Amino acid sequence: MEKVWKRKEGKGRPRTALQVREGVPFLYFPALEETGAVVHGFSTRLGGVSQGMYAAMNVSFTRGDREEAVRENYRRLGKAMGFSCDNLVCSDQTHTVNVRVVTEEDRGKGFARPKDYTDVDGLVTDVPGLVLTTFYADCVPLYLVDPVRRCIGLSHAGWRGTAGKIGKKTVELMRERYGSRPEDLYAAVGPSICQDCYEVSGDVIEEFQKAFEQKFWSRLFYAKGGGKYQLDLWRANEIVLLEAGLRPERITITDLCTCCNPDLLFSHRASHGKRGNLGAFLMLKPD
Repeated sequence: MEKVWKRKEGKGRPRTALQVREGVPFLYFPALEETGAVVHGFSTRLGGVSQGMYAAMNVSFTRGDREEAVRENYRRLGKAMGFSCDNLVCSDQTHTVNVRVVTEEDRGKGFARPKDYTDVDGLVTDVPGLVLTTFYADCVPLYLVDPVRRCIGLSHAGWRGTAGKIGKKTVELMRERYGSRPEDLYAAVGPSICQDCYEVSGDVIEEFQKAFEQKFWSRLFYAKGGGKYQLDLWRANEIVLLEAGLRPERITITDLCTCCNPDLLFSHRASHGKRGNLGAFLMLKPD
C-alpha cells in the first residue's frame, strides 16, 4: 500500500514536491528548481538500505548505524538527485549560528575525507559542483539561492538557530562575501516540525520574545497551559528572511511536517530520539 503524505493546507500547487528517480524518492522545491541555477533535494526515509530505527535512508554517520549502509544511502541519493558524493561538504551541527564559507579546498569533507572544522550549522559557497549538506530530524532547513551572483547557502535552524537568526546571518555572509542582494535571493524553509507538533517550555519562548518584536508574538506562539506553548518555527524563519531583505514572493514555506509524517521522514519528537537523520543537499550548477 502506498504511503500517504500528510500536508498542511495551502492554496495552489504543493510547496514541497516529491520526485522518484532510480527508485529513490526525494523532496524538492519547484520555486528553486525554476531558477535553473541549482541541483537540490531533501531526503526521506524511503529508498535506502539501513535497518531498524534507521530504516531506510539514514544519512548520519554518528547515530550508530552501520557505516557501509550510510555510504550506500548517500550513493543512492547522489544518483537520484544528480551529484557525486565525492563533492559533498557537510556541516558540523551543534545548534550554533556559525556559517562557514565553503571553498574548493573543502570538497569531500564529511564524506570522502574528515572535516577539519567544528560547530558549523550553515554553509555558503560560489563554487559550482560542491554539494552543501546539512542534517535534520525536526529542525528547519533553510535553502538560499542567488541566481544573479551565482552563489548558495544552506543552514540548519533549530529553535536556538532560529532565535539567533541564522537565516539572516547566512544572507549577510552571502552579501558580504559574494555581493548578493537580498532581493535577488530565492529561499525555501524546508520540511521540519510544524507548530501543531512543536510544544516548548517557557524558557524557549523567552528567547523568542527577546529575538522578535512583540507584534509578531501572536503569530509565532500561543500558550496551552501548564507553562507550555506551541511554537511556529516555519513562520519565525520566514520573518527572519523578510528581515534580511528577501522578497515575500520568493520565500517558499514547506507544507510537510516531519512529526506528522514519521513513517516517511525522521522525527526526533515522534520517535523519542530513536531515529536516523534526513539530509538537505544544495549544489550550484556550472555556468
